[in-house]
Amino acid sequence: MSILIDPDKRVLIQGITGREGLTRARLMRGYHTQVVAGVTPGKGGADAEGVPVFDSVRGAWEAVGSIDISVLFVPAALVKNAALEAIDAGVKLLVIVPDRVPIYDVLEIDSAARAAGAQFIGPNTLGVLSPDKGVLGMMGGQAASAKDWFFPGPVGVTSRSGGMTTSTAYYLAQAGIGASTLVHVGGDAIVGLPHAEVLKLFQADPQTEAVVMFGEIGTSQEEAAAALIESGAFTKPLIAYIGGKAAKNGTRFSHAGAIIEGDRGTHASKVARLREVGAHIVESFADIPRVTASIVKPRKVVPVSKPEPDEASLHWKTAITDIKPNEIRLRGQRIDELMGRVSFSQAIYLALTGDLPSEPVGRLLDALLVSSLDHGASPPSALAARTSASTGAPINAAVAVGLLSINKHHGGAVEDCMRLIQSALDLARADNLTPEAAADKLVEAKRAAKVRLPGFGHRIHTADPRTARLLDLAAEAGVAGEAVTMVAALRDAWARQSGKPLPINVDGAMAAVLLDLRIPIELGNTFFMMARVPGLVAHVYEEQTRERPMRRIHPTDHEYDGQ
Repeated sequence: MSILIDPDKRVLIQGITGREGLTRARLMRGYHTQVVAGVTPGKGGADAEGVPVFDSVRGAWEAVGSIDISVLFVPAALVKNAALEAIDAGVKLLVIVPDRVPIYDVLEIDSAARAAGAQFIGPNTLGVLSPDKGVLGMMGGQAASAKDWFFPGPVGVTSRSGGMTTSTAYYLAQAGIGASTLVHVGGDAIVGLPHAEVLKLFQADPQTEAVVMFGEIGTSQEEAAAALIESGAFTKPLIAYIGGKAAKNGTRFSHAGAIIEGDRGTHASKVARLREVGAHIVESFADIPRVTASIVKPRKVVPVSKPEPDEASLHWKTAITDIKPNEIRLRGQRIDELMGRVSFSQAIYLALTGDLPSEPVGRLLDALLVSSLDHGASPPSALAARTSASTGAPINAAVAVGLLSINKHHGGAVEDCMRLIQSALDLARADNLTPEAAADKLVEAKRAAKVRLPGFGHRIHTADPRTARLLDLAAEAGVAGEAVTMVAALRDAWARQSGKPLPINVDGAMAAVLLDLRIPIELGNTFFMMARVPGLVAHVYEEQTRERPMRRIHPTDHEYDGQ
């Protein structure tokens, strides 16, 4: 079992057509969650990531049937109305992801939920995840990451920090301890399901044998958890870590709800109260796996082999292409009607996302591809392609060799930088930080770990001439959003902390633009590859027509003799 989410729960996403809604719909659907509908007023009848979109929650309910859970990805100012609409329609669990929701709005939502027998998680939450069963919100970032990081097991996790929710489960998994459900209760002072309420759910869950609680200074959530243990309403082992030990009175620690006021909510008072009722207190976060392993026996999930499918089950479907006599469709659009009407870049975006972009976005994509068409004759992809061509390989084979040399250290910076930017955005959202504060925090951690920032710096250029042009075009196309803002914040944070400039290179600019275009991170490097193909063809063809076979190709001793 698990709590709050499993594959049978029918889920709605409010705000599904926005950037976050679309991205997280992809995550949820990719991680076993049964997303049955989305709601964006004024966009009813549309399709988002294969999910039907409706104008209202009630309209969605009437069209697809009952809905168990709604996940909200709407601006903070609209959260109250969206939540009340879902509660009024009969939805019994809400996951309120946005931060900065006015406190009086939260109180009104709480009152309506209690009256209707509903519950809500958040606001300011990454959501909930039950390994191999489903995810609500944005926990795990991507389905592939969630599948790699977490596996089912006997330990529940409840946390007031979004980042530490996933970190706790990740390090437990590294120690061989799986999780039943991960719950980020939310970082605000008032949340729908605080620690004590989550512990009640874990108490009733037969899969959960113990719970790890990541607490913080401020509020009385941890004291309420201690009272629950003292009353006998929670009897399972509780391993607790309380953050904010060094915080002073009146200092906010990471989240809106993590602030000491007078003698209330201090680290010492929380630790003392939890120890008093028998909780296992860890002074260092790194000790959580060790202490948990002493209580719950580590175990690994052994995959169960599945029988070979019969012939009837080999039928499969695709949402990309449809070919019939005298008709070819790409993502539902007739190819012959696209020809001469849209650019190649627009068609690429259509093929990858299912949406046909505007002409300004098409021009931006054109520029993005042109920016990486060729980086000279010295990069590994060009040298590998030329070397292969010199051996007598045909063009397709030589170009393939060049493409295969695009890996982590050559061409991989686009995807890596997208992950970096997304991490900063997730940190800002989870800890209620400004882009500048999140960038400072992330850069400080990277510098302490002596890790370079992908997408920044260049071995030749002190100011990559392509970066400014690409970001200007993104602004002109109306694409530049939070990712472009964050990549600039990361650049500035590095300069502040190191005293030295670290310019955004073209890979970093591409990463920010692709994120703001809602391109999945896993496809980031493919834009570099697609851009590089024409350049590789040119290098291979020149090698075949101008040079002798099997020559020694010097990586740097060459000169330009063209016009």
